[in-house]
Amino acid sequence: MGLWIGIAILVIVLLILVTNVRIVPQAHAYILERLGGYKETWSVGLHFKIPILDKVAKRVSLKEQVVDFEPQAVITKDNVTMQIDTVVFFQITDPKQYAYGVESPIAAIENLTATTLRNIIGDLELDETLTSRETINSKMRTSLDIATDPWGIKVNRVELKNIMPPKAIQDAMEKQMKAERERREAILRAEGEKKSTILVAEGEKESVILEAEASKQAAILKAEAEKQKRIKEAEGQAEAIRSVQKATAEGIEFIKAAGADNAVLTIKSLEAFAKAADGRATKIIIPSELQGIAGLTKTIAEVAGIDATEQIANAGEIK
Repeated sequence: MGLWIGIAILVIVLLILVTNVRIVPQAHAYILERLGGYKETWSVGLHFKIPILDKVAKRVSLKEQVVDFEPQAVITKDNVTMQIDTVVFFQITDPKQYAYGVESPIAAIENLTATTLRNIIGDLELDETLTSRETINSKMRTSLDIATDPWGIKVNRVELKNIMPPKAIQDAMEKQMKAERERREAILRAEGEKKSTILVAEGEKESVILEAEASKQAAILKAEAEKQKRIKEAEGQAEAIRSVQKATAEGIEFIKAAGADNAVLTIKSLEAFAKAADGRATKIIIPSELQGIAGLTKTIAEVAGIDATEQIANAGEIK
C-alpha cells in the first residue's frame, strides 16, 4: 500500500514539474507574473516557473505583423469625402510595454491610424491626395511610430491600399482624363503634321537647289565645251594658215633655187590673175604691169625658138 502511495506522489510531482516547464520558441517572448505582478520576460529557450505562484501572463510574437484596416471616411481640404483603407506593418520591440502599455494594441493602432489619416488628408485637396501617396505614407508612418513607441511597438511601414472618391468624382475624373488624352492626341497629330509640312518644304527646297546646281553645272560644261570648240577651231585655222604660209614660203624658196627670172614670175602672176577672173567677175581691172605680157611672150619665143604657148606651159610647171 505504501508503495502505491509513493508511486502516486511521484507521478503528481512529475506532472507538476512538466506543467511548470516552458519552452519559448524562436521570435517569441513570454511575460511571467508572480502573484499578479510582473516578474520577468522569457526569451527563447527552456524556462521553469514556480507552481501556483508564477504564471505566463502573455505570449508575444516578435515577428513583423501586418494589419489591414477597414476603409475610413475622410474629408479633403476642398470638402470631398472619400474612403481610404490602410495597411500597417508593425513589430513588437518591447514585450513588457506591449503587455502593460495599452489594453488592446491592435484596436489602438486602428483608431490612431484613422485619426492620423483624417488629419493629413484634411490638409490636402483631392488632386494632391491622389498624387501624394508616398508623402501621406511617410507622414503616417512617422506619426504612428512616435505614438506607438510607449506601447513597445515600432511601425515599419504604412501603405494606402485604396483611395475611393465618390462616384460623381470618379466620373468627372474619367471625363477629365479622356479630355486630356484627346488633347494630347490632338497635339501629337498637330506636331506630326507640322513636321510633315517642314519635311516636304525642305524636300522641295533641296530639289530646287539641286536643279539650280544641275543647271549651273550644265551651263558651265556647255560654256567649257564651246570654249574648247573655239580653241580647237582657232588652232585648226592657225595650223592651216601656218601650213599655207609654209607652202608659200617653200614655193618661193624653190623658185629662187630654180633661178626663175622675171618672165616666169610674170607668167605665174598671169595664171593667178586668170584663176581670179575664171568667169565669175563681170569686170576685170588689169594692172599696168601686165600690159606688156604679150610682147614679153613674143620676145621669149623668138629668143628661145619655141612656141609662146609651150613657154607658158613650161613656166607653169616650175614649182
